[in-house]
Amino acid sequence: MGPGPRPRKGRRTVLITVLSLIVVLGVLVFVHEAGHFVAAKWAGIYVHRFSLGLGSPIPWLTFQRGETEYSISWLPLGGYVKMASRDEDISESPLEGGKPAAVVPPDRMFEAKPVWKRMLVILAGVTMNALFAWLVFTVLAAKNGRQIDPVTTVGQVVEEMIPPGGEALRAVRPGARIVRVSGTPVSTWNEVEAQIANTPDRVVRLEFADGSSAELPIHPDALEARLRASQALQPFRAPVVGEVLAGRPAAAAGIQRGDTIVAVNGQPVTQWYDLLKTLQSSAGRDLTVELARGGQHRGVTLRPYTDTMIGADGKPRSVGRIGVAVGTDFRTEKLSLGAAIAQGGTATVAASTQIVRTVRGLFSGRISGRTVGGPILIGQLAGESARLGLDAFLSFMALISINLAVLNLLPVPVLDGGQFLFLLAEGVIRRPLPLKVRERLTTVGLVLIVLLMGLAFSNDIRRLFGG
Repeated sequence: MGPGPRPRKGRRTVLITVLSLIVVLGVLVFVHEAGHFVAAKWAGIYVHRFSLGLGSPIPWLTFQRGETEYSISWLPLGGYVKMASRDEDISESPLEGGKPAAVVPPDRMFEAKPVWKRMLVILAGVTMNALFAWLVFTVLAAKNGRQIDPVTTVGQVVEEMIPPGGEALRAVRPGARIVRVSGTPVSTWNEVEAQIANTPDRVVRLEFADGSSAELPIHPDALEARLRASQALQPFRAPVVGEVLAGRPAAAAGIQRGDTIVAVNGQPVTQWYDLLKTLQSSAGRDLTVELARGGQHRGVTLRPYTDTMIGADGKPRSVGRIGVAVGTDFRTEKLSLGAAIAQGGTATVAASTQIVRTVRGLFSGRISGRTVGGPILIGQLAGESARLGLDAFLSFMALISINLAVLNLLPVPVLDGGQFLFLLAEGVIRRPLPLKVRERLTTVGLVLIVLLMGLAFSNDIRRLFGG
């Protein structure tokens, strides 16, 4: 009887994942290629085909309008705008549907246009991806405002989360108030986390209100270590109940929202983490909880139930819970249109910087090649974000859009960055690079991309089967 619904739930999860991946890649590839297409038309370049997907067009998903053919092609891994070129031997790859048959006037060829116009055409795709991300971040900022956690006092340090280089965090005691991170004043926990994760300094320096400090020698490109350091520090939370779940022991015992937990089994509770430690180790045992409400104290008896949570080591463990959530002083700050646009720009720059640091970290070895993901991982994350709601899904799309923009700027000949370098060299030496040189460099670039895709797919498969 019990296992019946699981296959349906599994199929629904797979369907959401596949559809989310199609939407993410479809929209972002369209945005990228539309940038090239619009710029090419503006420059007067003849465009043979605008395609979503690589390879030959699917006949029943293809139509002609004017001089350009619009199509969806067989290989759903990208897209292309096939512009008329004198060097068709380079561009007539099977990935772009082979050599076109149309006869093109010489002045409509890509190479006939000034170098600066061709540069704009090449950079238009990544520009559109960046603008798309900026637009999404701006819309979300205007809609949701900015949530602020007005705390800079440390509540606890999670030992298991401390990364190499973060050993100084072990000396930080609950109650220490952070005033500066790497010289930058902080007034919210948002700023504390952001500064630890993103400061360009090679050493993260935490300065406290009592004059003490802690130094964390973690390289800015060691993103995982920086993130773990920011999460190892947990903000102070007063032992105030913010939410009570119906049907759980706390609700049955009469605990209400706004109650302050004063003591458990006679042991004082000074912050929320004290309560959590006691509850999580007391599943199935009766506890006497002292509450403060409206200036009055009262005691209740309850028994935590057993639940499962993922520990800092990534493994599940059994814990006790009573069905309450912590109360916070979070506040939401509404943003004007101008402030939302600025916030969107800040988020776009931050995402771009993080991706650049990731690429540098991969080349320097500070980030493992096993973290590289491909379409399967993107699909899984797209599905998870879709299940979290529209805002999370749009944020994920914006992040992937920035990924596409930054990665396309890498100096690899088959990518926009490599093509831009070809044009830059042409502008410097006043003539195109020899055809044979471009062909060989393009071949090398294609091999590099194939190797990178192989790594990404192998990592995806390893993750899929629990590696």
